[in-house]
Amino acid sequence: MHDIVIIGGGHNGLTCAAYLAAAGRKVTILEARDVVGGAAVTEEFHPGFRNSVASYTVSLLNPKVVADLELARHGLKVVNRPFANFLPTDDGRYLLTGSVGTAAEVAKFSNADAAALPAYEARLETIADLLRDLVLQAPPNLTDRGWRAALPELLGAARLGNRLRRLTMAEQRTLLELFASSAGEFLDNWFESAPLKAVLGFDGVVGNYASPYAAGSAYVLLHHVFGEVNGVKGAWGHAIGGMGAITQAMARACEARGVSVRTGTAVAEVLVENARAVGVVTASGEVLRARTVISNVHPKLLYQRLIDPALLPPDFNTAIAGYRSGSGTFRMNVALSELPRFTCKPEPGPHLSAGIILAPSLAYMEQAWIDARQHGWSRAPIVEMLIPSTLDDSLAPAGQHVASLFCQHVAPELPNGASWDDHRDTVADLMIATVDKAAPGFAASVLGRQIKSPLDLERDFGLIGGDIFHGKLSLDQLFSARPVLGHGSYRGPLAGLYMCGAGTHPGGGVTGAPGHNAARAVLADRA
Repeated sequence: MHDIVIIGGGHNGLTCAAYLAAAGRKVTILEARDVVGGAAVTEEFHPGFRNSVASYTVSLLNPKVVADLELARHGLKVVNRPFANFLPTDDGRYLLTGSVGTAAEVAKFSNADAAALPAYEARLETIADLLRDLVLQAPPNLTDRGWRAALPELLGAARLGNRLRRLTMAEQRTLLELFASSAGEFLDNWFESAPLKAVLGFDGVVGNYASPYAAGSAYVLLHHVFGEVNGVKGAWGHAIGGMGAITQAMARACEARGVSVRTGTAVAEVLVENARAVGVVTASGEVLRARTVISNVHPKLLYQRLIDPALLPPDFNTAIAGYRSGSGTFRMNVALSELPRFTCKPEPGPHLSAGIILAPSLAYMEQAWIDARQHGWSRAPIVEMLIPSTLDDSLAPAGQHVASLFCQHVAPELPNGASWDDHRDTVADLMIATVDKAAPGFAASVLGRQIKSPLDLERDFGLIGGDIFHGKLSLDQLFSARPVLGHGSYRGPLAGLYMCGAGTHPGGGVTGAPGHNAARAVLADRA
């Protein structure tokens, strides 16, 4: 009999295991792939060239998780980007943000926007601080199990209400706007220049298969700004060695605490007896009985493929069936013979260590989404390019480089029954051509490439519909309603079964927060 079995060795499963082991529990992690880390892994994709395969940049990794797991002691080093974003414009200029010179950069396009930016940043930072307080707290969970079960949840809701009352009325209005409106409308109310709105609005479409003017996209924007790197709020960074360096450090933390990690061990079934999870069956037929089972896989994988739906309440099955998952993400890594030279700023410099956004306006982003809806992929796609080898020379041979291309918008499922396997290379060529248009010669510098279509992301990492967040970050799938209302407390309808993945609060990104919170829920139940 095992004490605790965790299904999936992604970063949240590792985080959860480390906390539980520190509390004296005997924990076993079962990971289907041959390496732990889930979507946060580093691989050699071309001889001599390594890069983060899916997750590709650091910001949301929670500082408490970093400290509690002693990740620095276990080898993790994160460096800050010198600039946040670099955006070439259609008229041959550029916008460079995320430094003391940001105001002057914005003023190149609008003095009014440069004047408004500090107030915007201060307002957003106040809201982000509230979210930072909430990410490591279980949300109040609706329950129909009588007043004894409801009372603690009501007290939790009251504490949340007290936090909200500390906001001014203007800040509360901003909070409401961010949760209910679109990123485009929110930014249009603050600014006038297209380049600034594009840089800020990009965060509203990252992993979000929607127009920047779709209701709810303002929250996706907000979700990307409440992180911090090395104590700098809202900053972005790079893990030396790629994103796999994070999960390898977590694995070493688990090892030091006595966690048993088994790779190459896929789980085929969660064992259920008398409405309680009592263990798992592996793909090879091995039975591992356990007092507690914790899932770090997508909610649809857990409840539709690993558990017989007949063992679950019908209304819960209906809710899980309606859980929406699918982002417009097409992920690539490319090996480069040299650094790109952008027409608007041809000489190499620190701007190449920023997030390079190829999408000059919100209108461009909206058209990209419309194209994808109609044709399966954008004719003029959104591309964010990072060149991590400018900050980390361990990733490529001397004088050469690797680039991450995080591309939007593509349809999670292609129209008319077409398969991504038949169109993967065509779309990859388009993404490279999109960069080449802004940086002539880029295509000729590509020595090799790794391509992950939405279908590849689903097959390789269990990201249903290629969804990097394990489910859309929409108002009906957030907080107490993640993954479904009534089960927002990391506990599903079966006793002994918990969830610790990004399909729970606070959602996606490499945060470690769901793993932290799920461990607290397990310990609170003395499971």
